[in-house]
Amino acid sequence: MTNTLLHQLAVKAGNRLREERLLLATAESCTGGMVAAAMTDISGSSNWFERGFVTYSNQAKIDMIGVPAELIDKHGAVSEQVARAMAEGALRNSRAQLSLAITGVAGPGGGTAEKPVGMVCFAWTNRLTTVVETQHFKGDRAQVRNQAAQHALRGLLKLIDTAEA
Repeated sequence: MTNTLLHQLAVKAGNRLREERLLLATAESCTGGMVAAAMTDISGSSNWFERGFVTYSNQAKIDMIGVPAELIDKHGAVSEQVARAMAEGALRNSRAQLSLAITGVAGPGGGTAEKPVGMVCFAWTNRLTTVVETQHFKGDRAQVRNQAAQHALRGLLKLIDTAEA
């Protein structure tokens, strides 16, 4: 694993998932499966990583995890509403108890004034609670994607700790 911080976060998240006997599903767009790859780089991850969806295109979001086309039309693929639908769809289409979703503009192109390069929307859900958030990352495409994957795992750790409280 080339990204040491991402690997460390994945190990920490994996340990917490194992301790709590929880399964994780991911739905990733701009990160293209980076979180799933980081998780499955860890030996024994089949005990807590259930599945990952790479829903890069709008059609994949609709077909694979049931994001309503109207939601994408109304808010755009990069929106908290679509991130929420992605996380909830990943959960619905898996045996997992937790999921995370990432959708954003990694660049260098594709940004607009409303949704600039580096804008990434996240969602985490555990069937009872869904948390959504938008972050703006700086850097090139690789840096934005790495920061997004790391942030997604930090949010997952928070969700696990919150659910246990």
